[in-house]
Amino acid sequence: MSTQDKPSSTEEEYFAREEIEKKRKLALEQSKSLAVQQREELKKLHFMKCPKCGMDLQAVMRGDIEIDTCFNCHGIFLDGGELERLQNQMSHEKDGRWMGAVLNLFKNK
Repeated sequence: MSTQDKPSSTEEEYFAREEIEKKRKLALEQSKSLAVQQREELKKLHFMKCPKCGMDLQAVMRGDIEIDTCFNCHGIFLDGGELERLQNQMSHEKDGRWMGAVLNLFKNK
């Protein structure tokens, strides 16, 4: 009669921890995949939509700057860096100082 030795409790704990770690990594990967998928779905839903009234935004060129405008509520939306570019462009025009002062109100401090 052969007797098989039962693995030690530390060995059982090791494999249990390994199994838990595998499941944790799988859940994390699924979570990241779902987050990317959800972000893409939200982008499709909200891309070029006015945050104020929900209507479509239209891209309007002001010099070499593309400004997103809502013709429904008359909102104007700028992407990152466009405020500074608009200010530089306006400083060369007649009313540049006045516009520069207005645009300074919206700059990040």
